[in-house]
Amino acid sequence: MTAEGEKISAPLITLPSEAKTGLSFTNLIEVHVLSALRRKHKLSMQKIRPALDFIEAEFRSNHPLAEHYFETDGMSLFVEKYGSLIDVSKNGQLAMKEILSVYLTRVDRDENGMAMRLYPFTRSMPVSDSSSPRMVLIDPTIAFGKPVIAGTGVPTEIIAERYKTGESIGEIAEDYGLEVIEIEEAIRCEFELKAA
Repeated sequence: MTAEGEKISAPLITLPSEAKTGLSFTNLIEVHVLSALRRKHKLSMQKIRPALDFIEAEFRSNHPLAEHYFETDGMSLFVEKYGSLIDVSKNGQLAMKEILSVYLTRVDRDENGMAMRLYPFTRSMPVSDSSSPRMVLIDPTIAFGKPVIAGTGVPTEIIAERYKTGESIGEIAEDYGLEVIEIEEAIRCEFELKAA
């Protein structure tokens, strides 16, 4: 609500026209990046929205959150383009290249820069990429895009269900021939997803 009355903004994430419900994999990446910018880096929508508008207009990008590598210093948003770091929250001003966002290292991209797979955080608000191991994977070509233990295709949901029924982590690890830490990360992932 504003002084002029109710104000409605256009959505930042556009659902695919063919989807009746749910998000596409591109939308999932967009939500992940937007969450990182809002929750981890505490950027306001007043900073994010104009930056995305600038990218859409200047770079003809339909899905800026998925199609570009974002970096931030906690105050501005940057993308790398033409060999330079551009401050897209300030209409394209050039910036120093020393900023790195931990969240964005969790997305693997193809040779064209499109997101292919995501290694979601299994622990809340990590301090660094190394403090949250890459043991859980979301890939639209594996298990219909459900989170799985990386390298196995075993859905984390199945692991969590078995754990909730009373099976020990050791028993589950032995059944799948996995390390205990992999089972723990799968369970953490499901608890994080439920809490989100």
